[in-house]
Amino acid sequence: MKIDELDLGDMVYAAHTILNDGSMPEGEEGQILAAAGARGVIVMKGHLEENPERTIFLVRFEDQDLNLGRPIGCWSDDLKAGEPTN
Repeated sequence: MKIDELDLGDMVYAAHTILNDGSMPEGEEGQILAAAGARGVIVMKGHLEENPERTIFLVRFEDQDLNLGRPIGCWSDDLKAGEPTN
């Protein structure tokens, strides 16, 4: 299944380590937001007004204690469907 076909409530995995690019105001730039292979759930899906053909996902990833973290904005290439491959 293609990532763009996924919807709210679907499980995904971080395709690589996702870092704060400065867009998460509560954290430091370069901070790890999700480790490669981290499991998450899609909580919102949409498009940027200036780039409507590109899908952005809000994903809540699990921490080491299996608690869901705050929503993180992810592009399709940040995510994998199915089991992680790390």
